[in-house]
Amino acid sequence: MRIMAQTAMVMALDKCIGCHTCSVTCKQAWTNRAGTEYVWFNNVETRPGQGYPRRYEDQEKWKGGWELNSRGKLKLKAGGRLAKLFGIFASPVQPELNDYYEPWTYDYENLINAPAGNDFPVAKPKSLITGEDMKIEWSANWDDSLGGSERSGQQDPVLEKMRRDAEEKVKLEFDSTFMFYLPRICEHCLNPSCMASCPSGAIYKREEDGIVLVDQDRCRGWRQCVTGCPYKKMYFNHRSGKAEKCTFCYPRIEVGLPTVCAETCVGRLRYIGIFLYDADRVTAAASVPNEQDLYEAQLDLMMDPNDPAVIAAARAEGIPEDWLDAARRSPVYALAKELRVALPLHPEYRTMPMVWYVPPLSPIVDVLQEQGHDGESADNLFGAIEALRIPVEYLAEIFTAGDTDLVTGVLRKLAAMRAYMRDITLGDAPDERIAADVGMTGAQIVAMYRLMAVAKYEERYVIPSAHLEDAHNLEEIGCSLDVEGGPGMGQTGVFGEASGRPTPVAVENFAALQARQRGEDPTGNGDLGGRVNLLNWDGRGAPKGLFPANNNRGAPDPDAGEGKGAGYDQAEGDGPASGPGRQDTGRQDTGGPDPGGDPGEPGRGPGGAGRP
Repeated sequence: MRIMAQTAMVMALDKCIGCHTCSVTCKQAWTNRAGTEYVWFNNVETRPGQGYPRRYEDQEKWKGGWELNSRGKLKLKAGGRLAKLFGIFASPVQPELNDYYEPWTYDYENLINAPAGNDFPVAKPKSLITGEDMKIEWSANWDDSLGGSERSGQQDPVLEKMRRDAEEKVKLEFDSTFMFYLPRICEHCLNPSCMASCPSGAIYKREEDGIVLVDQDRCRGWRQCVTGCPYKKMYFNHRSGKAEKCTFCYPRIEVGLPTVCAETCVGRLRYIGIFLYDADRVTAAASVPNEQDLYEAQLDLMMDPNDPAVIAAARAEGIPEDWLDAARRSPVYALAKELRVALPLHPEYRTMPMVWYVPPLSPIVDVLQEQGHDGESADNLFGAIEALRIPVEYLAEIFTAGDTDLVTGVLRKLAAMRAYMRDITLGDAPDERIAADVGMTGAQIVAMYRLMAVAKYEERYVIPSAHLEDAHNLEEIGCSLDVEGGPGMGQTGVFGEASGRPTPVAVENFAALQARQRGEDPTGNGDLGGRVNLLNWDGRGAPKGLFPANNNRGAPDPDAGEGKGAGYDQAEGDGPASGPGRQDTGRQDTGGPDPGGDPGEPGRGPGGAGRP
């Protein structure tokens, strides 16, 4: 038994309101750079829908994840080492730009500076890739709130699996349909197929917390990882020629702070905590023959942090005491293993994903109340679960490889919690039969309610700190990539491109964006008449155009002013050391198939805490 720690996340889908705050803040923090215009480390999908990139769940086409060979051994769905060697110089099977979307901006220059005339000027959409006029036909959020479902809803790969029943059970007309939001980030899998697909060994799993990262020094842009990831959360930066992915905001995690998407979540639906798992059994768990057994096999990997044998084995592997304490208080362990209401996303991909979901129940209550029934009654709720407008089969295809009994069991627990707590809230004696009907006790239901409904910040985010010695620097940068050695280096500040330098009047200004994409100097915007974009200024000194020129004294010095903004001077040696620079930890063998890297070589990619 080799105990290792894994940082994981649970999302309660009932709470997601589809506001996309998580996506916007993640975009601003991590991919607000040239080459990543189409990249969304975090995105929120409307289901039913095609997802992003469109139809990413169609592994018969995209060849992501693992499958079993004739001998029952794991192999990459896209082919093993020999197949990859023969096709290494060919583009692997992967989504094209149209499967994501062609990023665009608008010609605001024409809108702002057009001469007076009889016609009102318009801002035409312009491609950020070619600079030409374009027609907007797809985006990362085209299905939002079923807005595109009338034309594209039937292209949902999950619906295709259910085609025989879908026409009757899933109604896509606006007045009779049901939807839910599905936020997605990288799964930071225990058995990552992206890591096994990389010919350069650039993708590695951090030893201390299991976060999967890309070593920017070793990445050669083969893009095999894009093929290998079944969730399509590996992205190619067309400007740098490197692969990039969600980093689980590791600079924040290292000092005990939650990810940006979790910190800014309006619905408070995200939970972050620690799993202790047996790394020696990962391959065996991912190799079970029946796909519907993968959920239980993955749960069996999650070790009891209160078990003395597990604690002893964890200490033998050097896991600190505060991490063991965090594992005992972990909300993700409680929701996934103890209460068994959180489910993994597409376990049939055999990657052992570490982002879990509590399936949605709210629409059942809404429908019952609209029909004049008591929406919180246990009898009504239990009976309505089987009558969902979107079938339980749909949820099962997403979360349990088609096992409807598991999903129904989770929904019954959620319904029991509502009914049981309703009695307590109204001052009535709780009905223990409700808890017994779902195999729980009243105390367990109260604990589940406490965690899912009224948990405080420190209960939702139980994150042991790793590098407190660097906390001061991290206070400023949050989780920007703009640090020494990071892929965001080069004329990019923590508040966006050209931060602290002359900037356009609006970041959407097409002429400025075209210069950023095509020119070496992202500030080559021409004469902007002294105008300054204060939203893109980091507060260092006085930017040009902030004050009018004084004919007697001249314009103020743009470099005047004291103090440092969010970006410290790297030359002074006090820069943010825990950003994507050198990695101090070694690479980890997760217990799965050989990922193609050198397990013994010290990691050199994103994430260390050593100073540059």
